Amino acid sequence: MHGRMHRNDLMPRGGCVDKLLIYGANGYTGVLIAEEMQRRGLAPLLAGRNRGAVEALGRRLGLETRVFGLDDPAAIRAAFDGVALLLNCAGPFSSTAAPLLEACLAQRVHYLDITGEIDVFALCHRADARAQRAGIVVLPGVGFDVVPTDCVAALLKRALPDARSLVLAFEAGGGASPGTAKTSVEGLAAGGRARVGGELVEVPLAWKTRTFLRDGMPRSAMTIPWGDVYTAFVSTGIPDIETYMAMPPRAIAAARRMRLLRPLLRFAPLQAWLKARAGARPGPDDARRAQTGCRVWGEARAADGRLATLQIATPNGYALTASTATDIAAQVLAQPPANGGYFTPSQRMGADYVLRVAGVAIIDPLQVVDAG
Repeated sequence: MHGRMHRNDLMPRGGCVDKLLIYGANGYTGVLIAEEMQRRGLAPLLAGRNRGAVEALGRRLGLETRVFGLDDPAAIRAAFDGVALLLNCAGPFSSTAAPLLEACLAQRVHYLDITGEIDVFALCHRADARAQRAGIVVLPGVGFDVVPTDCVAALLKRALPDARSLVLAFEAGGGASPGTAKTSVEGLAAGGRARVGGELVEVPLAWKTRTFLRDGMPRSAMTIPWGDVYTAFVSTGIPDIETYMAMPPRAIAAARRMRLLRPLLRFAPLQAWLKARAGARPGPDDARRAQTGCRVWGEARAADGRLATLQIATPNGYALTASTATDIAAQVLAQPPANGGYFTPSQRMGADYVLRVAGVAIIDPLQVVDAG
């Protein structure tokens, strides 16, 4: 049972209850979010480790900056003076989530991030009881990973309450940011994941393949360890969950060959080299983001064979992340919860939230069909 706390009980040491801090603000996605927040009239604090980059961004946007690393817990807590909400945009989150989350719990600061990493969702979920006691929201995954897919999962569950299996899939256009590329390197070493019988299990890379229809044309896809194998289970309780990404057949074949190299990919020097190469590629520019979008498919099936389906289109994933991260951060600040704890996007914002995001459209409406 979540304990009730008054907002005054959550007052940070600095006395300001509405300061929002973006950590990793100088990164590719952090910049997009800072710009979107400023466009909407918010004035976030910009923070990160790279003094030159953070302060240059602060001067460009006319926003206050704070520079600190994550190796000194006391320094992190001090940097949170006067802060009510942290939005962590510094990936890979396997390195940044734990120290920032600990500081948030200590300082009673809401913790949000834009991760898609399964182990980070698990880390945050384990902090649920502590977040309840602190009266703070802990809500990882407020970007393209996993807002649209989590909401689709919740909509399907609402339409088919006795669903036993869930398939989620997406096709993303525009290319990856440096941070996403680095995280993908870690993902290759970790292998695949799926939810089977309610348990999170390891599976081979490209464990399963299938096709999804986009505008009447088939798109080949393979299973990937997307965050929803963790979050969709929390949101829906559906015990069997698979997540897919649409990819060309040649890329799927290459992923399956990578299974043989998985032991080598765990070798730290090789990981560092691959991350450096991946991080050197720039993310999509303004024009490419504007010209590319994403599709999300969802299917939920009951034991008797009844099937619920939904397909939506979204803006480019990074554009959507800037929008949803801003929405959710603003909502948490404007409507602080009576009860704290861990939340998924659909739990906090509602299953229908994604359908209210600018640029999102329903392609195939939600429907439930009988078996056969």
